[in-house]
Amino acid sequence: MKQMKFDNYKLIVGLGNIGTRYDNTRHNLGFIFLDILKEIRNLSDFTSDKKSNFLISKNQTFNMMKPSTYMNASGLAVLSYISKNKCKPEEILIIHDELNLKDGEIRFKEGGGSGGHNGLKSITSSIGQNYHRIRLGIGHPGEGVGDFVLAKSDLSHWKEKIKNLIESDSLA
Repeated sequence: MKQMKFDNYKLIVGLGNIGTRYDNTRHNLGFIFLDILKEIRNLSDFTSDKKSNFLISKNQTFNMMKPSTYMNASGLAVLSYISKNKCKPEEILIIHDELNLKDGEIRFKEGGGSGGHNGLKSITSSIGQNYHRIRLGIGHPGEGVGDFVLAKSDLSHWKEKIKNLIESDSLA
């Protein structure tokens, strides 16, 4: 079993798009993950600062971020945070949807390429690729990827998996 402790990170970033239009879409699994983590751990609410391009939840051991840029510009928000907070890429955990894994599959990864994920491409171009990630598999539709990731979906199976992962604080 791969041990992955949330408290080992300074920043946990959930990828998604801001706005109710994107609620309950596969592409917002990173945001959903942070909302569940906040609830289970009784962490602080997400707040916005007009000078920043992200929502932040400040906590004792780690902070959580939801970039308020669109997915494809997530790197700007992450770079803005680490520039002000002395945070190294290896102290960051990114949580994102993953087309290249079966629906429901979860994998932990240290470093590496973007796998075609535009949010990760943006982050990698901004801070390099030495960050860690939790990849939440959504399966690949073959065609119509944009419509697939942005379509409203029943994510109840994902919410249960995320809850179980957070409560165990480790990846199998």
